[in-house]
Amino acid sequence: MTPAAHPPDAARDGADRPSDSAASPLDAGRDAADRTSDPAAHPAYRREPEPIDRIAPPLAGLLHEQDWQSLTFLHWRVDPDEVAPHLPPGTRPDVFDGSSWVGLIPFRLANATAPGFHALGPIPYAGTFPEINVRLYSVGPDGRRGVVFSSLESSRLAAVSAAHALFGLPYRWARMSISTAADGTISYRSERLGRNGFGGGPGPHSRIDARPGTDDRSTDPLALFLTARWGLHTAARPRRPRGRGGRTLFIPNEHPPWPLVDAELRFLDDELLAAAGFPDLASRAPDSVLFSPGIHTAFGRALPAT
Repeated sequence: MTPAAHPPDAARDGADRPSDSAASPLDAGRDAADRTSDPAAHPAYRREPEPIDRIAPPLAGLLHEQDWQSLTFLHWRVDPDEVAPHLPPGTRPDVFDGSSWVGLIPFRLANATAPGFHALGPIPYAGTFPEINVRLYSVGPDGRRGVVFSSLESSRLAAVSAAHALFGLPYRWARMSISTAADGTISYRSERLGRNGFGGGPGPHSRIDARPGTDDRSTDPLALFLTARWGLHTAARPRRPRGRGGRTLFIPNEHPPWPLVDAELRFLDDELLAAAGFPDLASRAPDSVLFSPGIHTAFGRALPAT
């Protein structure tokens, strides 16, 4: 447990797969990835990371949309060598100021549309829920920067099941809540339902209290590094039983520039970081704490990370 009523200045200055007869919207991307040789085997093709830009590149083909609301960004410095084993094939740790970074980000996901059916509007009930994710920062062999999710907690079992089936993302079912006190402090609570997040006894929990500040951090270099991410890297699973694995997809997204302010971490009691493979982080204060009221975001179809 880490009480954090007075965090250091650095903490305030943050910078079952579908069958062939029911193909998912990502199947085209998976097929393309299966035809591509592993980029990690060709170091000569590993490009330098693309420049960081607050403005998203144009999205080619809208797949689905959602809102991200009341986000607190907690980040810790880590050695890149600690992060590398947790990344998908062909990607490498992204680095800022000599360090890679591990994020713990609680927020509310709202008004999500169904992949491939965004014109029908938000999904009732299952399209809005609290979420907490543990994420890492990656660079693909083509130089595209992205995020990699180690785990994502959600209070909607339907959303957890769909994310596993369609995207192969490590969502976990959890009992969760978000509340705001009179002084503006936001409390995020989560307890995973079963160790693997598909029901059972209590699993890892996370309890976070944070109060947004007023100092703008929208153009802070570290804040941009951590938030100006225009896609995610995820390991692709072969559609067919004998399909080749070991491939990585890049799922692009776009949204307006992040509105960001400083924030104060007032309380942290977290087990999700340890469950994701980073057992010592929650025992020390984070190196960056940020807050955003939120944005509307859109996702495109998966692409081979080549």
